Amino acid sequence: MTNLNINNGWLEGVEHQPSPHFTSREHNEEINLLVVHNISLPPKQFGGSYITDLFLGRLDPTADPYFESIYQLQVSAHCLIRRDGQIIQYVSFEDKAWHAGVSHFNGRDKCNDFSIGIELEGADDIPYTFEQYQQLANITNALQQVYPIVKEGIVGHCDIAPERKTDPGEAFDWQKFYQLLSV
Repeated sequence: MTNLNINNGWLEGVEHQPSPHFTSREHNEEINLLVVHNISLPPKQFGGSYITDLFLGRLDPTADPYFESIYQLQVSAHCLIRRDGQIIQYVSFEDKAWHAGVSHFNGRDKCNDFSIGIELEGADDIPYTFEQYQQLANITNALQQVYPIVKEGIVGHCDIAPERKTDPGEAFDWQKFYQLLSV
């Protein structure tokens, strides 16, 4: 297990690609929710810079027919964990990334206000890599040193937007993740 440190909302020792798609958090807002997502661009294809391009607002709509329908979206996540375990951070944990959309958790709407969003490069029905689970556990451990995120506050996108979202999907092994988290 690698120890990651957070300095002013940013993970140390990982790639930073600051996204323009974020909002400042209210100063008194307690961050107590971690939302696990998946993304692949084009769908079910891995590698390349397309995810970063989307989160930075520079996705070329002519690079793939699918991109024509999404290139103008203003979305981001706090971090992406690639298939090989590389971490890219787009938004400070102290700010709101635009990852949850219309969402609800424990009687509260607008989960972006009080959550951190981590994207796994993947798809609902394709197994995630051990490196991704390990890095998700590493990030979660670092977050729990700074924010009051407990196990019950770690959810999938499907849990906060069940009518719209299915990620991280049936391929995500929650038990494997919890085992790594407790090491």
